[in-house]
Amino acid sequence: MGGVVVGGVRELAASFVVPGPCGVAVRDRLKHLTAQDEQVLRAVGAHQGSLASRDLKARCADGLNHGAESWATRKRELTKVSSSRIAGAITQATLAQWALARRCQAAHIRSLEAGIRTLTHRLSLPVGARGTKRAPGGYRSKREWFHKSRRLQALEAQHAAAIGDWQAGRVRVVRGGKRLFNTRHHLAGAGLGEGEWRERWEAERWFLGADGESGKRFGNETIRVTPTGEVSIKLPAPLAHLANTGHGRYTLTGTVAFAHRGVEWADRIGANRAVAYRIHYDTTRSRWYLTASWQRPVVQTIPLEAARAGGVIGVDTNADHFAAYLLDPHGNPVGEPRRFGYDLTGTAPHRDAQLRHALTQLLHWARQTNVTAIAIEDLDFSADKTREKHGRRKRFRQLISGIPTGKLKARLVSMAAEHGLAIVAVDPAYTSMWGGQHWQKPLTTPRRRMSRHDAAGIAIGRRALGHPVRRRTTPPPHDRSDRVGHRAVQAAPCARGREGTRPPATERAHNARHRTGTPHGTRETSAPKTVRDARSARQWVQDSLLLTD
Repeated sequence: MGGVVVGGVRELAASFVVPGPCGVAVRDRLKHLTAQDEQVLRAVGAHQGSLASRDLKARCADGLNHGAESWATRKRELTKVSSSRIAGAITQATLAQWALARRCQAAHIRSLEAGIRTLTHRLSLPVGARGTKRAPGGYRSKREWFHKSRRLQALEAQHAAAIGDWQAGRVRVVRGGKRLFNTRHHLAGAGLGEGEWRERWEAERWFLGADGESGKRFGNETIRVTPTGEVSIKLPAPLAHLANTGHGRYTLTGTVAFAHRGVEWADRIGANRAVAYRIHYDTTRSRWYLTASWQRPVVQTIPLEAARAGGVIGVDTNADHFAAYLLDPHGNPVGEPRRFGYDLTGTAPHRDAQLRHALTQLLHWARQTNVTAIAIEDLDFSADKTREKHGRRKRFRQLISGIPTGKLKARLVSMAAEHGLAIVAVDPAYTSMWGGQHWQKPLTTPRRRMSRHDAAGIAIGRRALGHPVRRRTTPPPHDRSDRVGHRAVQAAPCARGREGTRPPATERAHNARHRTGTPHGTRETSAPKTVRDARSARQWVQDSLLLTD
């Protein structure tokens, strides 16, 4: 998130309640499939995958000249070799894939521009110039300066090429994934044989999916799943001879049973409401899976004040754990800090499972504390991953890249909605620094060890509640008597008298005991040695006229 820098501190963005999820997806394994079932699934996936590749090529060739007429033309050509519904699903998936590639292209251009700005700034400084907290300094040596100047030229060439592709509407998409495609040249490093890679590559390029349609039987005419879990597929025209039931359909031997959200799924297909299906083959486990997805009505988010009413849990996201702290509606930390660890190394399914397990523990604890919202930073490291900004700090760049910010927000929002919790996103600026400055040391006790991450969780929670991060407002210095009366209290921003002054202090130290009724036998201050300040029992009175005889 960006902001305006005012007085050396960036202007903070306002906190907001994250909108709830608008879709649901559940998955179950297709068990007890026969060899004939698998052969039919492979044939259908390969046929429709080739059609999807052909349609994507045509869409990329259209570029910015795409319109309703070209879309209808492509759909008519696909209908001849499949069906109207399959053609509609393929063209819709093609449009979504082209739009995703377009967004990635824009993000790549922004990343190149950020790198060019950093290199240009550092190259303009003298060699060895020291940097500041907000801007990097010059390069360490002439050799490094020379290599960075070469890299600047390379980035500028890449930027010019990317701008040309953007203006022309050219995108580069690899069906099956660019990473898997490049793995073909590094099979030994990936631990794969050529046959294993080929099987995975073909499986990723298959197209075995169908969009739902309300009003049709069980919500989908192409891939139909009955309430008992029976799965049947409408075969494309060239493969109609493989059908084992009427109307060109093939019914699988295996069945599915959605354990998660099974009741909600059964209610939808019982009412003939739209449900989309996708069949996927896991080459590593040699298993077939069926994923069902459907849309939900847009959930209206609760107002921010209602989310703050029951207190919040401030969560600081780190590379290996969530640091959480419970805060009451007044911003006071309650209880002890909590940590929920995860391991983001290994395969993608392992990382996803670790993240899901940590979020489940966090949400269960939130339900036990009866809070109404969870506060989390609105993280976006897209501009902070570049090599030009952090230089040789490779481990730090890997640390930032390892935090799955997009997947974290999506999973947390969808899982919190099932528990009736709101998610409040706050500006992440200065949370770790101010939290450690104002909360880490005061809350540290012999039995409680506070880390900087725990203190950052308090700062995030207070920012979500609308309170300042610091514990209390410090009174002004005692340099002027009319500024000493500032009141230092912990109160809500709307509390009356929060910034008021104390009553005037008229008592002095030498006569305070007499005013409060302290016995006269107490020790009094010693008399000064100078004649000017000596006490006197007489009362000085100034008359308006001199008394004369």
